[in-house]
Amino acid sequence: MLVDSGKTMLAQRLPTILPPLDFEEALEVTKIYSVANKLPGHGGLVRQRPFRAPHHTISDVALVGGGAWPRPGEVSLAHRGVLFLDELPEFQKSALESLRQPLEGGTVHIARASHSVVFPAACMLVAAMNPCPCGYYGDPTHDCVCRPDQRARYQARISGPMLDRIDVHVEVPAVPYADLRQSRAGAGSAAMRERVLAARAVQKRRYGAGGPRCNAELSGALLDAHCGLDAPGHDLMEAAVNRLALSARACARVLRMARTIADLAGAKSIDAAHLAEAVSLRVLDRGQGGMA
Repeated sequence: MLVDSGKTMLAQRLPTILPPLDFEEALEVTKIYSVANKLPGHGGLVRQRPFRAPHHTISDVALVGGGAWPRPGEVSLAHRGVLFLDELPEFQKSALESLRQPLEGGTVHIARASHSVVFPAACMLVAAMNPCPCGYYGDPTHDCVCRPDQRARYQARISGPMLDRIDVHVEVPAVPYADLRQSRAGAGSAAMRERVLAARAVQKRRYGAGGPRCNAELSGALLDAHCGLDAPGHDLMEAAVNRLALSARACARVLRMARTIADLAGAKSIDAAHLAEAVSLRVLDRGQGGMA
């Protein structure tokens, strides 16, 4: 989840650093688009990772799928790609809550009297929101005009269980004009993708054929086996749980994120620094900027 500014641009860049679809993934995505009658004009396999950005007025059925003759919704059309929900609190609460099961299990189950359908929905959810209705709470250059109760109601539109299912919460501060006009050398998408590909290669070797595709799919015994902590790590996790009131689901997501941070750093195991960085990436759990 991204908070404050530069949100849409960052979300749109995500597919450019993700690994290309392999044949099996491309086949899965193509089947979904074929069922939804949304195949590209060339009619061949879909080779690009999907990027779906529905408007906040979308209905529950259009978001998760359904209808008299069930069709895939946006969460399935984003399978193996990115589902971007801009202005997250503006979505209908029922629509957001309907995403909880697909985000947890990677599938959408639709039952009708005569039949039932299961659509794949293993996507990366990226959401963006302002800190308050006017958008200026915590901004050093603008005064917020919202009352505390207005901010609280705005933030309460996103439930705790929904936040639990989002691995990373980061605040993106506004960029000063002086920085915007300067050309800064930084890592481009190609360089960042190489780092991602290297980390994915490590995970592929670790889990082997038939295992999880990436750390995000770790659960149960595999999570325990590959995200083990040393004594300082356990102390740090206990402190984080007590201070931030992390749920069991949030703890698992922190461990998976720490494993990914370690992979990007080329480390064989998770140390306290990797875990601390993973915890620091959950801004809304810490209540920074009045967001929790």
